[in-house]
Amino acid sequence: MSVASEYLEITKVPADQLVKTHAPLVRRIAYHLMGRLPPSVDANDLMQAGMIGLLEAARNYSPTRAASFETYAGIRIRGAMLDELRKTDWTPRSVHRKLREVAEVTRQIENETGGDANDVEVMKRLGIDAMEYNQILADAASARLLSLTAPEGDEGFAIDVADPDAAGPDGLFEKDGLRHALADSIDGLPEREKLVMSLYYDEELNLKEIGAVLGVSESRVCQIHGQALIRLRARMSGWKDKH
Repeated sequence: MSVASEYLEITKVPADQLVKTHAPLVRRIAYHLMGRLPPSVDANDLMQAGMIGLLEAARNYSPTRAASFETYAGIRIRGAMLDELRKTDWTPRSVHRKLREVAEVTRQIENETGGDANDVEVMKRLGIDAMEYNQILADAASARLLSLTAPEGDEGFAIDVADPDAAGPDGLFEKDGLRHALADSIDGLPEREKLVMSLYYDEELNLKEIGAVLGVSESRVCQIHGQALIRLRARMSGWKDKH
């Protein structure tokens, strides 16, 4: 055994200790996800799935990985929870259809104007009022429109970053290109939408906490979040067509 191998063997933390230490991470991620899911979703089901993800992370983690265990485990935990949600997709097809319609109209307006599509123009083209439009935005924030760990399906658009080791070179290249395209699209969002995305996905604040930061209601944050997701879907559809 080499000196480096001996060092890794000595410093490797037992899996059961990793699980015990990071168990609160499962609860935190579960309740973060619950912020954009309907009341019918049971937090306990998510946490049970998350614990399985944590156990798998503890068994497979190696100190040689570039990422810390918490970062690695967080990805596996989210992936396990989203797998659980995908088994029972609660989103009606009518919601998916409306989301696609809004995204398509948003894409058309932005292609025509070269700027951000505004709410009034989108509603006008769809022939809907503000109440229906705001409901669609709320649905967008809770439906599987965009998930950073869910595989792509016929009802949405997603990016899979759950386990880099599971993909071959071609898959990693495509993911890398997709990530760059997504990052560029997020960077091009209106400032308030970009801030909400950053606070929710990077800082992991819940909707109520983001509302306190922005000085708006929780429901308004939900609408801004949904608006950002629809805009991203509209803008990323062009990338998908080219790849």
